[in-house]
Amino acid sequence: MLSLFKKPAATTSRQLKKYNKTVNQINQLEAVYEKMSDDELRSMTTRFRERIADGEKLVSITPEAFAVVREASKRVLGMRHFDVQMIGGLVMAEGNIAEMATGEGKTLVASLPSYVRALSGKGVHVITVNDYLARRDFEQIGQIHQFLGLDTGLNVPMMDPEAKKAAYQADITYGVGTEFGFDYLRDNLVAEPNQKVQRPYHFAIIDEVDSVLIDEAKTPLIIAGKMEPAAELHRIAALLMKRFEMDIDYDFDPETKAVTLTDAGISKVEKAFGIDNLYEMDHQTLYHYVIQAVRAHVIFKKDVDYIITEDGKIALVDMFTGRIMEGRSLSDGLHQAIEAKEGVEITEENKAQSQITIQNYFRMYPGLCGMTGTAKTQEKEFRSVYGMEVVQVPTNRPKQRIDQPDRVYMTTHDKYEAVAREVKERHATGQPILVGTTSILQSEAVAEYLDKHNLPYHLLNAKSVEQEIQLIADAGRYGTITVATNMAGRGTDIQLGEGSAEAGGLYVIGTEKHESRRIDNQLRGRSGRQGDPGESRFFISLEDDMYRRFAKDDTEKFKKNIKADDVGLILNNNVHELTERTQRIVEGAHFSQREYNLKLDDVINDQRKVVFGFRNQALDGNGLPELLDKLIDDTIDFEIEEHAPQQGASGDWNLKQLESVLASLLPASPAIDPEISRQKELRSSLDDAVTDAKERLNELLQDEQYATAAKRLILSRVDTMWVRHLEAMTRMKEGIGLRRYQQEDPMRIYQREGLHLFAKHFQEMRRIVLRDMNRLLKQLQEAIR
Repeated sequence: MLSLFKKPAATTSRQLKKYNKTVNQINQLEAVYEKMSDDELRSMTTRFRERIADGEKLVSITPEAFAVVREASKRVLGMRHFDVQMIGGLVMAEGNIAEMATGEGKTLVASLPSYVRALSGKGVHVITVNDYLARRDFEQIGQIHQFLGLDTGLNVPMMDPEAKKAAYQADITYGVGTEFGFDYLRDNLVAEPNQKVQRPYHFAIIDEVDSVLIDEAKTPLIIAGKMEPAAELHRIAALLMKRFEMDIDYDFDPETKAVTLTDAGISKVEKAFGIDNLYEMDHQTLYHYVIQAVRAHVIFKKDVDYIITEDGKIALVDMFTGRIMEGRSLSDGLHQAIEAKEGVEITEENKAQSQITIQNYFRMYPGLCGMTGTAKTQEKEFRSVYGMEVVQVPTNRPKQRIDQPDRVYMTTHDKYEAVAREVKERHATGQPILVGTTSILQSEAVAEYLDKHNLPYHLLNAKSVEQEIQLIADAGRYGTITVATNMAGRGTDIQLGEGSAEAGGLYVIGTEKHESRRIDNQLRGRSGRQGDPGESRFFISLEDDMYRRFAKDDTEKFKKNIKADDVGLILNNNVHELTERTQRIVEGAHFSQREYNLKLDDVINDQRKVVFGFRNQALDGNGLPELLDKLIDDTIDFEIEEHAPQQGASGDWNLKQLESVLASLLPASPAIDPEISRQKELRSSLDDAVTDAKERLNELLQDEQYATAAKRLILSRVDTMWVRHLEAMTRMKEGIGLRRYQQEDPMRIYQREGLHLFAKHFQEMRRIVLRDMNRLLKQLQEAIR
């Protein structure tokens, strides 16, 4: 991804020197714009646009544009951008990521690059992590842009198409990233061009960029249709799973979360269902249901990955935010496998109609930038996947928060007892305390230990989300104890109450290391905003999930030389090396998984471009004649190669079958001379019939009624093919793991066979379209007679 500004990365200090020079220019312009009337200031937008139209580079306008936005913000919101916020804005205007600490006013920073990039009139998308933040930014920051004469729009779920279309036509559009992605997929399922809501992509600004592009990257965006589940098969598979034993009937890789059946497990399935070979094509569906049952039992944990609601539904929990993912369900029967596992009602399955990964969606934007408090640890991934550099922006005031070294304990019990003692000691001083946990289950466990010590606390997790705003608002008050999941880790600003700063500021306690240092840093970042005092410390144990899943052998080895005090606190200094090494292993495993998923989706992405391009040409009525001409040529060429291959001997050609196939595809297919022995000669003998077909079909398209019918026919056949192909690719992806005996990279198998499968499905679709168009032509001829 290239930016209009983009230059090779320099060292941060050299970059900051460059940015400070530009900020000095902006500051010198402040006095000029302060003297302008509102109308004069507003007119600068028109003048900037005229200069761009005359060929002036955006980079030369940026200092003036930033100074104009600063002045508008002072007048509209009473807020003046600090110099460091200007630096953040310059980083983002260049198409990079600004890493800015909590409380540094990232929301206001976004007003700068969004204004500059909107001057071209091509639209800017400002992406947030939830609807609440999108609406807040639209209502607050949007005032600055509206004051300067720009249109702003809000894109949220459940809006009608006309409202969405209006939002996308605005100069700056606010919304959640997934909704923009779903709109893209929906736009490629419409029946008429005017039903599309989006316009071509130009520039996107992503708030909490690591959350959107890293954390959400594992889950593809899927537009799904409903289909009846094989409920009984799900229940039988769930019962069978209860007889399975790990390492005997199935293998589980905790790093990649991959599950595979062993020979013993395969035998159990074959015996249970009375079949000879589970891997035969006829039993592919059965294999799929069994594997999903294993995944549901092994990978997904109740009150960690999902909860059961009061009305008996499975609701997914976002591991990075701790929130319920409203309206989201797992696809491909996995959600139903969890329902069968928990014995609740089995709902309809989702069948993918279209899908795309977050990575490939945002890589479609010519310009992309972002901001977050935690990106540096993933800078290599941002650079390699998105072409963005991470620049750490200085804080406006020096950081006062003290990040204490971890305390590592022998057991989970020792750890929770230590947390409770620490909370009790600090609570006695009035210091506000936030205890961060990684799941609902863990938050409730911590609460039980605090209850034993008679400590008052507020509990914030996905089950108490209604009280979130109030609990976060109270978390910085003197003497308050808050126990929370990752819900309190991002997008929340905890302000200190009266007397809290004197008591030491907010004390953040982490009770388990997350699978990414970024998430740890986000939790720490709740304390010490804008130079406030604060403190953080993690209390962890060798029984924590991270050690068990990713460093089992290293941990066992470490235990042999362990030194601990009487409350289980480990005294060995090298325990911190173990923790850091394990966390890096986890991050590396997750990066590898995202990289692998992206490579898998890249295969489908290339195919998606072909299908959507074909579909869009059909959607545009003016492109139909050209599309059908090419479709006829390509289909006939393919059928000739299929039945009379150029590399094969003419004696092996099946001309009779070719003649039969062509009769269904062409209005007037001639008899084929059986003496023809060269493919080129064979093709030439069909030229008149092909030309006749093109002329007749183009004549058909002159009739508006039949042109509409033809367009809908093509769209229907393309969509049906794409749904079928996506399902086949999913099954192929599952089956790739079964071929470990082949001495070949599974990715290469997937790429090669995926390409072969796509060619087959695409040709089938073309054949069906041509056959049905031929039938349509005959219907018209009969109607005329």
